[in-house]
Amino acid sequence: MTATTTASPAAPFIVDAAQVRAALPALDVRGALARMFASLGREAAVQPPQTLALFPQQAGDYITYLGVLAEAGVFGAKLSPYIAGTNGAAPIITAWTALMSMHTGQPLMWCDAALLTTERTAGTTALAVDQLAPREARRLAVIGAGDVALAHIRHAAPLRAWDSIRVWSPKLAGDAQRAASVRATDARVSIAASAEDCVADADVVMLCTSSGKPVLALDTLSKPALLTSISTNVAQAHEIDPAALPSLDVYCDYRRTTPHSAGEMTIAAREHGWSPDAIVGDLAELANDACPRPGYTRHVFFRSIGLGLEDMAVAYALYQHLHEQRAAQ
Repeated sequence: MTATTTASPAAPFIVDAAQVRAALPALDVRGALARMFASLGREAAVQPPQTLALFPQQAGDYITYLGVLAEAGVFGAKLSPYIAGTNGAAPIITAWTALMSMHTGQPLMWCDAALLTTERTAGTTALAVDQLAPREARRLAVIGAGDVALAHIRHAAPLRAWDSIRVWSPKLAGDAQRAASVRATDARVSIAASAEDCVADADVVMLCTSSGKPVLALDTLSKPALLTSISTNVAQAHEIDPAALPSLDVYCDYRRTTPHSAGEMTIAAREHGWSPDAIVGDLAELANDACPRPGYTRHVFFRSIGLGLEDMAVAYALYQHLHEQRAAQ
């Protein structure tokens, strides 16, 4: 990650969802995240814990994701509110990121972060797959078929010479348009008839759902596999049984923060005798070869919660792209 001495523009970029979507093809999301985690492992970045603030009268809440990228000279925060619906209306969930300069203290950018959140979530999982999956892995399974799942497929597809990419979601059976979107992500994608069929003989299973309860029974796996899991807005969300954690080799995005927020980890620590000390490594350590890789004598579990530094890394990549465009005009 290259330090910048560029002066802050007279006014910060204000970037809406359409502008973010247009810029996405030009952004090296996985590269930005890889550089960020390497910096974090060298203590050239700071990741405070995320915070949850409740609105009065159960009207909702918001999560604040903070981060400092010293090598890039930026810091900032992503604010992600959950606004409860009234009179039966659906809740409103948004995300906006503020990026500021460490050199001037001035704002650089305020951007809609919904699409960037999807990309950094998938990019972080892809980093974990690249670091942790066996080089000979050939069968990829994906549970989930929403936009986050599709992004996971896009990011993971080039990482190994997959023979098959199987996808399952209960929603696909009645949604031909979504099923077509899933198949269009990669020529190797097929839609499984059941979760069990999806994960049969899988080397890597990516769990990409918004579920607050387990979506995969580990006894359906026929051999030790890498399992990846993400977060959602559901309280104490977990995609595998917390009781299984003591029997797994556990990795995460950042060991100093993830165990305090990940649902299955907090439940496992409280009810099943698991300790965060059992975490084998995190992405910052993996990026700097500071922890062991798995030996696959048992299942490997990677858990991400979404870090403010991930948001800062992709926001900074977007800022650099927009700044270059402005300079070229």
